[in-house]
Amino acid sequence: MPEGVLQLTDPRALRAVAHPTRLKLLSELRRIGPLTATQAGERIGESPAACSFHLRLLAKYGLVEEAGGGRGRARPWQATAMGHEWASRGPGGEPDDAGDLLTRVVVERWFEEALSWVERRAEETEEWAEAAVLGDRLVYLTPAELEDLNRRMGALLEPYARRVTDPAGRPDEARVVTFVQLAFPVEDDGPSDAGEKGRVG
Repeated sequence: MPEGVLQLTDPRALRAVAHPTRLKLLSELRRIGPLTATQAGERIGESPAACSFHLRLLAKYGLVEEAGGGRGRARPWQATAMGHEWASRGPGGEPDDAGDLLTRVVVERWFEEALSWVERRAEETEEWAEAAVLGDRLVYLTPAELEDLNRRMGALLEPYARRVTDPAGRPDEARVVTFVQLAFPVEDDGPSDAGEKGRVG
């Protein structure tokens, strides 16, 4: 299984990843392991030809690679890293259109996955329905405090993140969980006595 996080800096790579199908392919390869275009297509509801095209494009920018064995659409592909990151601004601190495009596509994917959970949670066990988190809070932070909070959240998640590449370390009842982090300053700072905004679900 791949490890580490790939840093995306090439605007062409950012635009290549900014596609819903390619993000789905990356997610499947990171979670499941090597897949052929046909196998990947069956998992995400796309044709083998379309998956083959998208996989070749991802390979062009180093996000996937051939896993060895097979030919044509029967050859397996694997992710080169367990995640990818990109800067919010360009090298000189200027706005980055390619990075903004990828960010929008990723946030839209999170939104779709969250709505999918809301639609099917009635079919889940009470234990999973209650354990799932949908909520938000207002807090006052400096940029340095927000960065520190993000680092500490990453440290908390790290032991669980290792299970993605270590199936033997997963408890019997463990399932794949999407853990989304969103924290950003609001446009209107509002009154200084603002407290908790609320929890949903």
